[in-house]
Amino acid sequence: HRTRRMPERCFTNGAIAYVKPVRAVADAARILTRFDDIRAVVSEALLRKMCTLDDLTEELSAGGIPGSGLFREALAEVRDGIRSVAEAEFRLLLRGSGLPVPMFNAQLYDAAGTFIAMVDAWWQRAGVAAEVDSRAYHLSADDQDYTNERHAELAAHGILPLHFAPKAIRKTGPVVIGKIERAIGKGLARPPLPITAVPLAA
Repeated sequence: HRTRRMPERCFTNGAIAYVKPVRAVADAARILTRFDDIRAVVSEALLRKMCTLDDLTEELSAGGIPGSGLFREALAEVRDGIRSVAEAEFRLLLRGSGLPVPMFNAQLYDAAGTFIAMVDAWWQRAGVAAEVDSRAYHLSADDQDYTNERHAELAAHGILPLHFAPKAIRKTGPVVIGKIERAIGKGLARPPLPITAVPLAA
């Protein structure tokens, strides 16, 4: 596509010319028309550490306003702590559920200040943690073992950990909300846990 702002650096591989990932992500985000597609491109680039949120924010500002609305919205989600499409869908489900809004991508510490784990969603008063378990990021046995160890560590601190597949979030949202609601009710019936939560800096 035509542009008045040529990339600072271009690379070639035979007849193929390409640019740095941050520019490629920004250009794609301005061309795509579905928000889910833009969200996926942005999330994947950040998950793979191909660029940073600061890089994308700078590129957004440098590229001007035309076609940037959905790109701007996707970056705003990331600043709120959303790191994947499945997590973003989870947030939308929660916000329309009537449940208290949790802290997203919360880093949990025990009373001694020792790090426990980072969870996708955290309800502080109830001591409830919810995780979005995507098969795309848990394909190996080591990944699954790590997930199981995290679950056990959370439970050992009295935290009520819940796990949901992206398909369940998308297809059976009311069932997911019902399980979270019951867990929150159970958590509120006991004294607060000595857990400190800190949101992940975007």
